[in-house]
Formats: sequence, structure tokens, C-alpha cells
Amino acid sequence: MSDRFKALLVTRDRERQSDRTVALGPADLMEGNVTIAVSHSTLNYKDALALTGRSPVVRRFPMIPGIDLAGIVETSGDAAFAPGDRVMVNGFGVGETHYGGYSQRARVKSDWLVKIPEAFSCAEAMAIGTAGYTAMLAVLALEDAGVSPHKGAVAVTGASGGLGSVAVALLSGLGYRVIASTGRPEEQGYLTDLGASEVIARGELASEPRPLAKERWLGAVDSVGATTLANLIAATHYGGAVAACGLTGGLALPTSVAPFILRGVSLLGIESVYMNMGRRRQAWARLARDLEGRKLAAMTRTIDLEGVCTNAEEMLAGRTRGRLVVRLS
Repeated sequence: MSDRFKALLVTRDRERQSDRTVALGPADLMEGNVTIAVSHSTLNYKDALALTGRSPVVRRFPMIPGIDLAGIVETSGDAAFAPGDRVMVNGFGVGETHYGGYSQRARVKSDWLVKIPEAFSCAEAMAIGTAGYTAMLAVLALEDAGVSPHKGAVAVTGASGGLGSVAVALLSGLGYRVIASTGRPEEQGYLTDLGASEVIARGELASEPRPLAKERWLGAVDSVGATTLANLIAATHYGGAVAACGLTGGLALPTSVAPFILRGVSLLGIESVYMNMGRRRQAWARLARDLEGRKLAAMTRTIDLEGVCTNAEEMLAGRTRGRLVVRLS
């Protein structure tokens, strides 16, 4: 790679946010002890919010967005990482306060790096990305809470999105009966191919929540929040658990204490940005073991840097499915 490299730069002038593709040099990068030749990034829901300015994800300007990146180490000030190592970053403020993945080169702290498992290429690691890694954290949390395949079904909301698609693939591969909720009935075949046993309409979880409802699932992975999450909790079996890892439906949670004190339901909060490195490595090791390559390929589409902003609008409008990989090299 030459000294000059391409990046997508977002700027803000008063209340107006704009973006443009620029050519930068090594001196333009932010502080860090490892420099990476970035080959791939991703487009997550959070990235879409950052690119459109719909939510204050970016907290300093100018900024190179992209909360994920993968590539090859060029230079390293940490003996744990050598030139030629395949590495990735998920979170830690990249794309928010530190230049992120929509750049052909990145300089980051070695404390943020995970070596890409041998099972995955850089492109496949980004096909998983933050959305898939968060889905795996949710699965681990459900397992820790005692949710297992022989005890009952699990529900996945936002199932045709990136996080939901990976969750459906993982849980079905582990032997769970998966009930997938989606607002896009045309995606039923797609979700069935990923392993869903049943596909239900998003509207079934959109009604005014009751404190308790008929028990339907032992566990759930929710990327929506708000009314959907409240209805999930109300229909969870005695002793079950719901992993909450998204807020596309809003921040409010219109529920009561009834499911928690009458059925012993657990609400598990899933945080992925600053998760400790031990849990990260565990999640990626499990992804390498449990996520079927055929299913990952079926949910993945690759775009170039020039297509990121258009696809961000499509994602927020609910017109994308699965995972979007951004190719940089």
C-alpha cells in the first residue's frame, strides 16, 4: 500500500453533517501503537446512524466512521502482534471518537485488537462484525442463565437484520427451536434457510404489553427494545431469560416487575463495545466453532466504500437484510 490511502471522512458544520471520500497520509491517523492495512469493514445499524446523523454516534469531528475493521498488521509496538498478523477491532470507540474502519489504513491501540481465528478470512470476520459478535455474546449469556435446547424454544426479534440473522443461524445450529420475528414476511424463506423453525410477524409483539402473557419461549435475543422487548419478557417461560442487545424500536421499556418476581425471568443486558478481552476471545472462538460457513455466506453481501452511505439509508428504512461487508482493498 502506498503512503496515500482512501478514507470516508464525516464532517459537521453547525447542524449540518456531510461526508466525502478523501486521500490521507500516515500523519493524518490518530494515536496508537499498531498500524493496520485495512481490507474490510462492515455496515452495522450503529454505523448507519452515524453516517446519516440520525443519532449522535459520532462524538468528535472530523471522523472516519466504521465501528469494525479487519486487516493485516503493518507495524506494531506490541510484541503480541507482529507484521503480517490478521487482526480485527470491534468497538472501543472506533468510528465514534477514534478513526474507524472506513479507511484503507488505521492506527489503533493494541489493547483493542483480536487476532482473527484461523477459521475466518478477513472478509468473513467482517461478515460477522459487531452485529454477529454481539449475537454470540447474547447466546453465551442465555447459556450462562441456564437456557438450553432441550428446555424450550427461543425467540429472535429483528430476525432478518444483521444481529438477528446471526442469532438465528447460531441458535438453530446449537439445536434450539428458533421462533424468528420479522416485519418483512417476504423473508420467511431466508429465515427458514438460516434455521428458523417458525416465523412470526413483528405485529404479534407490537400490541400494548400485558404484565404477563401466555408462556411461549424459554429465552430470547432482542435487538428491538421498547414494546417488542416488553412483550417478549411477558411471554417468557418460568425461569427463562431475555438478552437485550438493541434499541431500533426505542429506549422505553413499558413493562412491570411481574415477569421478574412471579416467573423468575431474567433480563440480560448485552454490551459489546467495551467488553473485556477474555469474553471477546471466548465469543470469537465459539463463532469459529458454531457458525456454519454456508449460512454466513447466505446472509452476506459485499459493497464498496462508495456504496456505504446509500446502503446506510436503506438499512435505517428496513430495506436491507443480513450482513453488509465493506471492501476497502
